[in-house]
Amino acid sequence: MPKLVATHEVDDVAHWLASPKRAEVFAGIVTNLTTYVLPGDSNRVALSMEVADMDAFDAVMKSDAGAAAMKHDGVRPETLQMYVEG
Repeated sequence: MPKLVATHEVDDVAHWLASPKRAEVFAGIVTNLTTYVLPGDSNRVALSMEVADMDAFDAVMKSDAGAAAMKHDGVRPETLQMYVEG
């Protein structure tokens, strides 16, 4: 099961941290979903997770549901970077 780290900017860190959307949209696809905040920077955040099915993960990221979840969470999609355990 590959490990993945995603970094991006958000509009409101407190809202992003409190949101249930990422857990809802990735249910059954990822485990050990953990949130991180960059100290001293008001909008940089990260996620780490283990991905059970990379094809399903990619499909969610490209789906309308994935886009809606990012919008709800205030994610700035143009800042999204993903790192896969190598």
